Amino acid sequence: MFKRWREEHADDGASTPPEDAKRLKLRFVGQVQGVGFRWTSSMVAKRLGLTGWVRNNPDGSVSAEIQGEPSHVGAYFSQMLEEYRHHPISYVIAEREDIPVDPGERRFEVRY
Repeated sequence: MFKRWREEHADDGASTPPEDAKRLKLRFVGQVQGVGFRWTSSMVAKRLGLTGWVRNNPDGSVSAEIQGEPSHVGAYFSQMLEEYRHHPISYVIAEREDIPVDPGERRFEVRY
């Protein structure tokens, strides 16, 4: 399912969000800086065809917004756990909030 969606939307990243799109605002705390967390988050999001962003915060946490089909947004969390299965890090989701979809967003990016 994820592979087909990516192939259909891989041309220029300019697809519009699906009609049932979901957007989450997240804040991760714990061992999330200096361990490739932003890069991993970006890789997982892009693999799932999600849009949004991820960035480090001055307080040592990481913030992100992820958007896409509800099943893909849900899969983001299990795939993040899978990515860190062999090299576990300690983190929790300190904030998780449903927010309005950004209809103009077309890509997932790491912000600095």
